[in-house]
Amino acid sequence: MTKLTKEEKKEIKTLAKLKKLKEDLRKILNQRYNPFVINGEVDIDKFLDFLNEYNQFINHTPKPFKKILTKKNKL
Repeated sequence: MTKLTKEEKKEIKTLAKLKKLKEDLRKILNQRYNPFVINGEVDIDKFLDFLNEYNQFINHTPKPFKKILTKKNKL
């Protein structure tokens, strides 16, 4: 990783103080979208559908199912 020059550091500090940049980043944060979260909860079915379709897309051969033996499983 390369070090920043004094000019680059100065530019970053100047940008960090800009009110418009902060507003734009706040808008981006408020408008982000997670397709797997519905009403504040993860929709497991949508997530699994996505994984299956993605694996099919990349031509991934599925592994055989192994039963989960643990009792405390958290997502």
